Amino acid sequence: MPHDPLQPLQGTRVLSLALNLPGPAALLRCRQMGADCAKLEPRAPEGFASADPMGMYCPSAYATLHEGIRLLQADLKTAEGQAALHAELAHTDVLLTSFRPSALGKLGLGWEALHARYPRLSLVRIVGAAGARAEEPGHDLTYLAEAGLVTDEALPPTLYADMAGALMASEAVLQALLARASSGQGSCIEVALADAARWLAQPRHWGLTAPRGDVGGAHAGYRVYACQDGRVAVAALEPHFFARLCRAVGLPQGASPRAVDSHAAVASYLAGQTRAALERLASEQDIPLHTLAP
Repeated sequence: MPHDPLQPLQGTRVLSLALNLPGPAALLRCRQMGADCAKLEPRAPEGFASADPMGMYCPSAYATLHEGIRLLQADLKTAEGQAALHAELAHTDVLLTSFRPSALGKLGLGWEALHARYPRLSLVRIVGAAGARAEEPGHDLTYLAEAGLVTDEALPPTLYADMAGALMASEAVLQALLARASSGQGSCIEVALADAARWLAQPRHWGLTAPRGDVGGAHAGYRVYACQDGRVAVAALEPHFFARLCRAVGLPQGASPRAVDSHAAVASYLAGQTRAALERLASEQDIPLHTLAP
């Protein structure tokens, strides 16, 4: 990922207890913004380097997520583990978690207890759903389904709610530090993955990406078409881009992007072109498109 020259979290210490994907991805974002980041994991089972499930089922992803992160291990259910945790918290600006609220309470990490002991410490709490639903089990797929983003039996191509939730959590770290700069006190911010999914789903609910929407398939200049040796994603949405596409495919200027004839003409032209020819067209005519393998 590109280096951020601003480094807005330079001098900030972030400690994470969060496992799987959203928490580690949020912690990585914080490190990329200059924070001094540490993660305290449970003791690893015999034969494994990490107790984080990500380290077990996708070691390469785990390695990427934890690059530059100081890793610690402790059993927080023991006095020794609690001592290790609080030794870190004494020098921490933001604690990042992904436990259910009841589990945090059992570990002595409820917000009231934390705030009483460390008034300047902020807590960013990643949960599945917000408020009273924070104890409910769920995962990326269920939150996407609830938000209306699972439209057939195919699985989504990436973990949208988890990754959007990670961005919201790193944003919450910035929010907490800005608030502390004026109040002198830490704050507790809850980030719900279900809310992240609903945020991503808004264009669909507005109708933009529904089948009758301009970016849902109704606009002939914004679709995925077959070409001679693969596919092509065309994004000639703005009038000047669509005019260039019309000129290339032989449509008259002023053709309606929603007309059946426009869709047929674009599809017919692209079906006869190779990926290489379309890439040249895009470069020469300044048309936004990207070719794809079959």
